[in-house]
Amino acid sequence: MAKKLLIIGLVYPEPTSSAAGSRMLQLIEAFQAFGYFITFASTAQKTERSIDFKALGVQDVPIELNSSSFDGFIKTFQPEVVLFDRFMVEEQFGWRVAENSPMALRILDTEDLHCLRKGRERAFFDKAEFTDEYLFSELAKREIASIYRCDLSLIISGFELELLKKQFKIPEELLLYLPFMEEPIDEEAQRKSPGFSERNHFVTVGTFKHEPNFQSVLYLKQVIWKLIRKKLPEAELHIYGAHLTQKVEQLHHPNEGFLIKGYVEDIKETLQQYRVCLAPLPFGAGLKGKLIDAMKSGTPCVMSSMASEGMFGALPANGFIEDDAVLFSEKAVEIFTIEKTYSEYQNNGFQIINRLYDKFYFNKLLLDTILGLQEVLEQHRQKNFIGSMLQHHTMQSYKYMSKWIEAKNN
Repeated sequence: MAKKLLIIGLVYPEPTSSAAGSRMLQLIEAFQAFGYFITFASTAQKTERSIDFKALGVQDVPIELNSSSFDGFIKTFQPEVVLFDRFMVEEQFGWRVAENSPMALRILDTEDLHCLRKGRERAFFDKAEFTDEYLFSELAKREIASIYRCDLSLIISGFELELLKKQFKIPEELLLYLPFMEEPIDEEAQRKSPGFSERNHFVTVGTFKHEPNFQSVLYLKQVIWKLIRKKLPEAELHIYGAHLTQKVEQLHHPNEGFLIKGYVEDIKETLQQYRVCLAPLPFGAGLKGKLIDAMKSGTPCVMSSMASEGMFGALPANGFIEDDAVLFSEKAVEIFTIEKTYSEYQNNGFQIINRLYDKFYFNKLLLDTILGLQEVLEQHRQKNFIGSMLQHHTMQSYKYMSKWIEAKNN
């Protein structure tokens, strides 16, 4: 009989719109490879770009917040593993899972550390240096508590793994470094990737639901693109991303070579047309899906240090890392005009995907970790006393608040 995985999602994933969506698809594919029957449950509404679960052989079930109907559902389903898609979902449903399916392994997919991303965003808009005051926020208390309550948390970035261990003192056995899991790029695929002379123009990409992506495009428009155009007056910058807003569309200026292109279905095929990808992200967290897509497409990058965080390990990057606007623009022009530089960084990108994001290595690591935890789950939970304590208090507070809301709604 197939093992059962229940994924409780904050939203319905959109793999063609965001890195978070493609991350969820990778996790689904990994668990299917392990032989799991998967059910995806969410309180959210589907969109036109939501993943087609039926085509994947995944059952999807609508669930309600603050409703005991979920208790009956999970009691009947009795999954071996429950995966919470972000900590807000664990806050709402974690205590119900613990109460009604206590032997299910509870895994939190953090996506990125929300407390880090939001703290950096606040510091950016305050025009202040990012300090512990921004990191140790109310949001951090909620997120770190959620990590403790789960049996395992998936951490996408090596930088964030170290932060959790050193700054927040979270025990290593509660954390698993699991970055994006990509198909290796073989030599034939590398050879077939369009070359320097087959590509033209600059590109940037990212969903406009995320503030860092908008701020990055704004910075390109106001500062960097003018510097690049002085050297390359015929060059164009094409901007792709889902969830376009009016404030983004207003930046469209064809006479300046600054073109807002909007949503695109196949980002890899699109990126293969371009010579350089620009990513001057001013804040953020996690790993940058746009850089992964660029490396897979053989497109070298010029990026901020924030964009590069956690991406390359000890390997040389697939481009230049620059925070100074003048140097950033000069390096962009260098890759664009010098084929030797372009080829070197393109090759770096292929090596990074193959050595740091190997799907087969990380799929096995995930499976081995789950099997190991399932064998010693009781001892693992006893050792995590802080988690048990938080689970106890959360169960009391969330449970009675939720029951009060349910009674009120009825």
